[in-house]
Amino acid sequence: MRQFRDPRTGRLITQLTDRGNNVHLYFTENSFDLSRPEIIFRSDRASKHERAPHENPHYNLFRLNYHTGEITQLTDEDHPVGSVTKTPDGELIAYLTAGKVKLLDTRTGRISVLYEDEGGYNLYSPSISPNRRYVGFARNERVRAVNTNVNYGGFKESFYQIKDGRITLARTDGSGYFDAYCDTHWLGHFQFSPDDPTLAMFCHEGPWNLVTQRIWLLDLVARRVRPIFRQDEQDSVGHEFWTRDGLIFFDNRGPGHDGTITSEGTQAVVKEPAPSEFRPYVGFVDRDGRLVRRVEMPYYCNHYHANPSNTLLVGDDAECLVLIDISTEQASLEVLCQHGTSWHTQASHCHPTWSWDGKRILYASDQGGRVNLYLLEL
Repeated sequence: MRQFRDPRTGRLITQLTDRGNNVHLYFTENSFDLSRPEIIFRSDRASKHERAPHENPHYNLFRLNYHTGEITQLTDEDHPVGSVTKTPDGELIAYLTAGKVKLLDTRTGRISVLYEDEGGYNLYSPSISPNRRYVGFARNERVRAVNTNVNYGGFKESFYQIKDGRITLARTDGSGYFDAYCDTHWLGHFQFSPDDPTLAMFCHEGPWNLVTQRIWLLDLVARRVRPIFRQDEQDSVGHEFWTRDGLIFFDNRGPGHDGTITSEGTQAVVKEPAPSEFRPYVGFVDRDGRLVRRVEMPYYCNHYHANPSNTLLVGDDAECLVLIDISTEQASLEVLCQHGTSWHTQASHCHPTWSWDGKRILYASDQGGRVNLYLLEL
């Protein structure tokens, strides 16, 4: 590890990793351990191959103590580890690899296979229920559109071609799995409610300006869905996640925004947004679909994450991480640091996330050519 001062703000930043590519959990999840000074992350440091972030690095799972710098390898998979989720205390970790959903019990080291696809579907967005009985995930039919993971390649094509998307639940005891919901859209961002194992959220994936209803709440008992935040014609909505108190956060950028950023600093699908008087805002919705808070933004970031009390947001704009105070009616912005990432792949997106106690922010950047992890303490 090394520490340095941000050249723009003077804030002290700790670079946690310095070899290979290192990627923390997606911003809808949380890499931090609830009770120990540790994070869970993916890295190709043990692969014995030097690969750029877009060259399909062979990732495995690791644990890092950000006080001591000690890193422990947790898996040794023959194929790269993809999306990852875990329980807040880090005891159970679910991950995707080679069409399988696997569950690691970090107390015993035991790894079990909960689901194995026969080749017809791609798997996305695993999530562990709060009662730890299920790992839920989205799976979508394989189509001819190839998502290269570089600058959202295949993003629009996948949106139009995928007509069979499913939410599947696998039992953590290994006794089987079942489809809880089937749809005619590309599904993603599956997330169990933080406090109710019978409720989950998912999205209709694709360019935000083309998706007419992004966020859906799934009742896993009744097997019914209902829209969360009903969209109008001008709404372009995305980057939804559950807050600690059980609300659903979303970002609404208005017409002409596809929710992406490329390494050229442009959108991937919308090339020339039409002029609009729409003012971007973020919102908090309850599980009945009521908009309980709307915070107008005179700017927008690529991702947001809320602190435990929903009074602060961390966001990543094109060049910097920013802290946004939303504790009052008018949001105020403070630059935290320059992140220096290229935005070339999903792995190099900053995806800043708060620690469970709201004292630290973890983010990624590929400045220097490889993805590394950085920690900022407030």
